[in-house]
Amino acid sequence: MKSKEEELLNGQDEPHHHDSSLCQIQSAILKRLPQEISQAQLQQLSPTALAYLGDSVYELYVRMFYLLPPQRSQTYHRLVVAQVRAETQALHLRSLTPYLSQTELNIVRRGRNAATGRPKRLDPEIYQQATSLETLIGYLYLSDQARLTELLQKLSLEK
Repeated sequence: MKSKEEELLNGQDEPHHHDSSLCQIQSAILKRLPQEISQAQLQQLSPTALAYLGDSVYELYVRMFYLLPPQRSQTYHRLVVAQVRAETQALHLRSLTPYLSQTELNIVRRGRNAATGRPKRLDPEIYQQATSLETLIGYLYLSDQARLTELLQKLSLEK
């Protein structure tokens, strides 16, 4: 018997189950990737290191979101770039803020304070917010993937 992930990857999923199946695949992949890390090791990581990891996890999530239905590579690229730019990440952080716990807000604050250099075209506040989102995603990826999945699913990504 094939798993739901195998059916989806083989194109046998029903259209009305597309979003929930994709979420299941995303969740499964997120759960398989991290190495075990202790709370003490997690506390030793700088906000910059967490943002570095969070940037890649966020981009992977966005890429997977746009994976189905199949499209041309230029379309994938355009859709993903629109979501991973700092301005969009800042908007996403603001939309998630009401749902964040005090611990998560502290991680966001640490990420904001760690954001130093920035591209010239970018407002410093936007860059800080984008870095804060990436820091939060990196932290949750290593500490609480169920919570990460819950927050990522709250993002308003345009199909």
